[in-house]
Amino acid sequence: MHALWPEVYDGSKPLDGRSPRQPRVLVSDDQHDILTALTLLLKLNGFRPTTVDSPEQALETAKADAYDLILMDLNYTRDTTSGREGLDLLRALRNTGHAGPIVVMTAWGNVALAVEAMRLGASDFVQKPWDNDRLLETVNTQLSRAAEERRRKERAHSELDIARHVQQKLFPQKLKALRTAEYAAHCSPARHVGGDYYDFFDAGEHRLAGLLADVSGKGVAAAMLMANLQATFRSQFDGELPEATEMLCTINRLFYASTPPEQYVTLFYFEYDDQIRTLRYVNCGHPAPALLRSSGVSERLPATGTVIGLFPACDIEAQEVQIEPEDLLTMFTDGATEFLDEIGEEYGEERLIALAASARRLGVQAALRHITCKLEALNGAGQEQMDDQTLVLLRGR
Repeated sequence: MHALWPEVYDGSKPLDGRSPRQPRVLVSDDQHDILTALTLLLKLNGFRPTTVDSPEQALETAKADAYDLILMDLNYTRDTTSGREGLDLLRALRNTGHAGPIVVMTAWGNVALAVEAMRLGASDFVQKPWDNDRLLETVNTQLSRAAEERRRKERAHSELDIARHVQQKLFPQKLKALRTAEYAAHCSPARHVGGDYYDFFDAGEHRLAGLLADVSGKGVAAAMLMANLQATFRSQFDGELPEATEMLCTINRLFYASTPPEQYVTLFYFEYDDQIRTLRYVNCGHPAPALLRSSGVSERLPATGTVIGLFPACDIEAQEVQIEPEDLLTMFTDGATEFLDEIGEEYGEERLIALAASARRLGVQAALRHITCKLEALNGAGQEQMDDQTLVLLRGR
């Protein structure tokens, strides 16, 4: 027998000269002479085997501890020919989250059974009676592949962490103070990076400009388009503040020319005059923000133009509203409403607006924390966050 483990799995010895960690292998078979033989073979070749003699025990043991590889029989005493018990165990192991390699063993040389096992998640198979060198080679190969896949995922995860950090820095870091209003924003991407975007601009004395946008798609591709949109917007504020509708028509033309034809952006842009409490806005196909009045009345600010980037030219209008003390303007992306709650129902805009209304008398930062904590709790109740969630609040004072 050959001790293949150190060269194949690790690829290099530790700097301190110690032996590599012994890989843990869970062995499942209902014949104790086979368990004894496999235990001896694996121990002599640098592995730490744990043995079980039934599918039930194998599943419980795999759930209770972490194993680098599972080596399991397909045929057990209840049904020694069909492999059903082994296939059921294989399916259960994958369904309960075991992502490591699983090598199956069968004495029946059934190609169809081996194919079915591979379809259900087996990494490879060994036929009984086994050849020791062949079995060790199979185990080492699968462990090497698993180690390389882990390294690949770690590299990708590290790169995505960097991308997430960079994207967070793209959001405004310092906010202009206003006398008659306060504002705040929060973005929670569904993945490491996302396509939601908010920004605020100093539009001159007594004026603030802001926007909330949602780029179609998710993940890295959407994040790249988001960065493109941000750069396009910020280039418009280098000099004199342009008129809102003209600026958005220009941005639409530039975005349309530089992105794939299927990509587009929904966007809500506003300019707030701190002296006269006037908010001038343009809604380009974005979910209508809710203006929650201090009187308890709720007004929606619907679309005044088409989405950005879908057509070479667009038709856009601007509207105006007054922001009075304790009025709360709640802007959001569809990820904050189109997710499933704890009972599998879509959360919906009405519930989000009601949640915002319950926080209207709070300061804007406290109101934002109240809303985002509720959304995070719902996403944490067994539901995976499927879309980016972004909120922008502006409250009169």
